[in-house]
Amino acid sequence: MPPKNRVPFVHACVWPLCSHLCVSPPGPENVWGSAGVPLLLTFPLYLNSTPLHPVLPLAILGTFATKLSDTFASEIGKAYGKTTFLITTFRRVPPGTEGAVSLEGTVGGILGALVMTLCGAVLGTVTSYKVAGVVMLSAFLATSVESVIGATVQEGRLSNEMVNFIMCVIGAGFNIYFGRKVV
Repeated sequence: MPPKNRVPFVHACVWPLCSHLCVSPPGPENVWGSAGVPLLLTFPLYLNSTPLHPVLPLAILGTFATKLSDTFASEIGKAYGKTTFLITTFRRVPPGTEGAVSLEGTVGGILGALVMTLCGAVLGTVTSYKVAGVVMLSAFLATSVESVIGATVQEGRLSNEMVNFIMCVIGAGFNIYFGRKVV
């Protein structure tokens, strides 16, 4: 296995454990909701069995950028959001409402995606400004879709961990779609 292929495995195994242990002890459903998608993406990467092989490291990084963006947006939005709106109706709602967005939370989410994008640059996954833009844009779009899911179907139907898993799939999908154009 070439050394460059070990980086996504490190992303898939180490990042979620570090990020969750810093916030709170995770349950297994929390780890799978956040790390299941990148872990699953490592298998075709190692098998060289897909035409998507060149963009899989980007998709793996993108899932973590998406998750960190969501975490930053949620926590900063709840703590500092002055005016929160439901993403589907733009009606004012209390901070912490599923599907609520605020300027402060959105900026926090962008910062979270930036942190992970910079980690990807250090590790060699992000190789240009275009690739960085793909990771950032994909994280923003995926977390926006997650807010729509939270506002429309999550209540009583989907656990937060399932919504996180879906959001990570969407983030990986956006990274694959846009990444094929720049990688």
